[in-house]
Amino acid sequence: MSIRRPESGPEKAVADWWRTDIIDMKPGEISYYGYPIESLIGNVSFTQMIWLMTQGELPSPEKAKLLDAALMSAVDHGPQAPSIAIARMASTCGVGLNNAMASAVNVLGDVHGGAGEQAVTFYQMVNEIAVSKSLSIEEAVIEGLAKQRELHGKFIPGFGHRFHPVDPRAPRLMELVAEAKADGIVEGRFHSIALQVEKQLLKEKGKAIPMNIDGATAVIYGELGIPAELARGLFCLSRSVGILAHAWEQTQQGGRNKGPIPRDLLWTYDGHPKRDMKNKD
Repeated sequence: MSIRRPESGPEKAVADWWRTDIIDMKPGEISYYGYPIESLIGNVSFTQMIWLMTQGELPSPEKAKLLDAALMSAVDHGPQAPSIAIARMASTCGVGLNNAMASAVNVLGDVHGGAGEQAVTFYQMVNEIAVSKSLSIEEAVIEGLAKQRELHGKFIPGFGHRFHPVDPRAPRLMELVAEAKADGIVEGRFHSIALQVEKQLLKEKGKAIPMNIDGATAVIYGELGIPAELARGLFCLSRSVGILAHAWEQTQQGGRNKGPIPRDLLWTYDGHPKRDMKNKD
């Protein structure tokens, strides 16, 4: 919250405790980046508001459409996704929706939830190689893949999927980017890089390693100029919708203390054989 700052004195010190460009407020008035809330309500979509809050300006309708597609496409991937499973399990423990959602969002880390950010970073590295060395996209992708593996191992973020032979979300997202590129809405640089990565992986592996949703949404975030770290935050925002839906559904279904595995499928114990306290010495 931004308080109007006095020029000097104790009141100025209090006013400067928090500083923000996001919101200005006084009794009876609220504005975001200078836009009065009453002018935004009914005229700006939730996606446009997300853009305004994170970027400081309102997007064009065309760019908002791309961001909206990225956000809505990643809302849910079923209870086999750890975050969704945790939301449902937490709900059976008797906590409220906010606690279930927080529990789930807190596991969106580097392994589950971080691939989109990592893919943006990877694309940016390829682009930087192409620009700094005056290489073609094809040449830069070859060098970028080698660098990615050197830094992070064989996993290439944004490509391949453990469940889907072809992730049904990715091709449609790429179609939307291609349309935006044809209309001059985005440059298409990251679109070209991602497609070339697919081609190069096919050439190297001898089989297709299709782009997944993380790779496709990373294209959108890259084309829109969204920083890689913020891309993960946007994914968390997107997935929280599915988390809410599953937590709410599980709450309505009821059930108590439903653990991560059925009770008849217990874990494997690899510890010490059964022993007697009398023989502890």
